[in-house]
Amino acid sequence: MDVSIKSVVQGIKWPALASSSGAVRLASLFQLEQTQLWSEEKLRKYQFKQINTLLQHCVQHRPYYQEVLGNGITLDGVSEEQWLNIPILTRDRLQQAGERLRTKVLPPDQGKVARHRTSGSTGKPVETLSTEITSFFWNVFTLREHLWHQHDLSGKLAVIRFTQDERAKPPQGIRSMGWGRATTGVFETGSSVMLSIFTPIAEQVAWLQREEPQYILTHPSVLTELALYCQREGVRLPSLHAVETISEALPEGLRELCHEVWGVKLVDMYSTIELGYLALQCPEHDHYHVQSEGVLLEVLDDDGKPCAPGEIGRVIVTDLHNYAFPLIRYEVGDYAEVGEPCDCGRGLPVLKHIKGRYRNILTTPDGERRYPQLGIQDLHEIAPVQQFQAIQHTIIDIEIKLVLSRPLQLEEIEKLTARFHHMLGSDYDFDIQQVESLQRSASGKYEEFISKL
Repeated sequence: MDVSIKSVVQGIKWPALASSSGAVRLASLFQLEQTQLWSEEKLRKYQFKQINTLLQHCVQHRPYYQEVLGNGITLDGVSEEQWLNIPILTRDRLQQAGERLRTKVLPPDQGKVARHRTSGSTGKPVETLSTEITSFFWNVFTLREHLWHQHDLSGKLAVIRFTQDERAKPPQGIRSMGWGRATTGVFETGSSVMLSIFTPIAEQVAWLQREEPQYILTHPSVLTELALYCQREGVRLPSLHAVETISEALPEGLRELCHEVWGVKLVDMYSTIELGYLALQCPEHDHYHVQSEGVLLEVLDDDGKPCAPGEIGRVIVTDLHNYAFPLIRYEVGDYAEVGEPCDCGRGLPVLKHIKGRYRNILTTPDGERRYPQLGIQDLHEIAPVQQFQAIQHTIIDIEIKLVLSRPLQLEEIEKLTARFHHMLGSDYDFDIQQVESLQRSASGKYEEFISKL
């Protein structure tokens, strides 16, 4: 990977001298290059060293944690067995705790405090706080992601996502000189451009053709629409090196579709507004490495026990560095599948798949619950399907909403019904509806499958 460190001293180009904040980020990035090679056991040891410091602060200054940590856990440190006895912090519990999770007492050098509100895609939006320290770690993990995947930082980055900035509307969007705060003061980068996620798909493609980016960052649902549109219209994006996805669970077949249409690799990231980066895609595989230097991530079964490789469970996360609004054993609302240790040499724990929210689980007539295997590419081969969404209303009734370029023929309806039976099961009644568009959430998120049960 060929990168140029940005010098802040005029007349000195090499060796470059970074700004103070940039130098600290580089120093932290150097540490991450070492710790990623530690064993999972050694990482765990250091995580608990940080956790015990955080717990001491919480017991002293947080009424909520004074109550829940008072069950025999001492300030001498918690064992992993004691750790599993700490109650899970659900969204309901977080909302009820309210001010009891906050304090004006912070350790020195935490910097300014910022307020954040989640999108509320679960129906339960929450408000949290962050500090300059948590933002710092967000930026360092962003740099790690660039280095892991050997991004050509001199290229152009195109971002299609939700933003409240009115300037992001088509046809031009927003233009910036660099790739954002993470690289500022550290690396010389190309420019970046941003477009609102609510822009019609044809205008998004035209914008990308004009901008000729090397990288695209967007939601998986947007990327699916872009790839299918380009496939249908024969549009190539010859400047493109790779595509990156955020914010939504990655659907089956999208990696293959991007390679087929554009000949590029898809890199996915797992993050939340409350906690920052949780896992980054391995540079050598499609699975994810937990960012253990920033969070302790647990995947627990229905009995609250850690899942083994191959098992799917609830994602429970502890932010190791947020003293403004500590989230200890916080239930994110997602499910994930634990993976085997990676052969890439990194000791960072592996998540094989990020499965998505609880409401994205299909319930079968015999009571089984599982994540459905959906793929728009299969539907697109049958009929001109541009978007689809499946909604389970009862144990046997599933509504299928399709955005189409033309009305369906009878033969196509029959083939689509057969395909949905193959995807979801033979015991369901499907109500196939053609719609003009599918609504995204206020933050631009979209879900292929939703259960109303």
